[in-house]
Amino acid sequence: MAEPANAEVADAAPVPRVLSIAGTDPTGGAGLFADLKAISAMGGYGMGAITSITAQNTTGVQGVFPQPVEVLRAQLESISADVAIDAVKIGMLGEAETVRTVSAWLESERPPIVVMDPVMVATTGGKLSTDDATLALVELARSVSIVTPNVPELGVLVGEDTAPGIDDVIRQATKAHEELGVAVLATTGDLEDASHADILVNTRGGALDVVELPFTRVETPHTHGTGCSMSSALATARVISEDWQQAYARVRPWMDGALLGGLDLDVGQGSGPLDHNWYLHA
Repeated sequence: MAEPANAEVADAAPVPRVLSIAGTDPTGGAGLFADLKAISAMGGYGMGAITSITAQNTTGVQGVFPQPVEVLRAQLESISADVAIDAVKIGMLGEAETVRTVSAWLESERPPIVVMDPVMVATTGGKLSTDDATLALVELARSVSIVTPNVPELGVLVGEDTAPGIDDVIRQATKAHEELGVAVLATTGDLEDASHADILVNTRGGALDVVELPFTRVETPHTHGTGCSMSSALATARVISEDWQQAYARVRPWMDGALLGGLDLDVGQGSGPLDHNWYLHA
């Protein structure tokens, strides 16, 4: 999918209407419920289509229960038949048939902005995508606007081992952009070297554009749902921004506050969630 045209963004509603296609997390820290919080925090109106219902908490994933594809298809068709969608965030899909159902809907509806968080493994370590689905996800990535992998997911997208440092992240993100033909935002919060920058790779004016986006690393064990929240916030911000770099600049201060705010939450005994509403508690 090409970079959204300015005219398409300009025609969006004053309050971005953002659809999340994702699984659930009953603790509310990740998945669809976190997406809706992030969309709202960035000033958007959130909607959701459920792909899977999980049994998980801050300590791990106990079960994944995919929804029948006809149920997912009915949700997507019902929403798009009534509501003009400004942006879509794709999260946990889980099954190959689910991926194909979402792909067919995107091809039919062609929403102007599609952000894909290639969810494969939960922060707490549980596997959230089958091998067949992972292959299908790589193909789906070719039809979105931007992918937002963390470091392990970036390696999967390019068929390599997980990058050990920022130089390899830049190389892999560039490779992913060239192979998939879409923008890539590689998030590096889980990188174990001393880097403090996410990597945005895109093509601008016919030339490759690789941008390091510095951030202040927050030392916290509470990172449950970080990828979900970042990608949902980015989708919302892109509707009212000129490009992905400007959208990221809107999202990053909020994300930093949410990570810091998570230190004061008392939710669960493991890797806890972000505080999506930290600005109300400051």
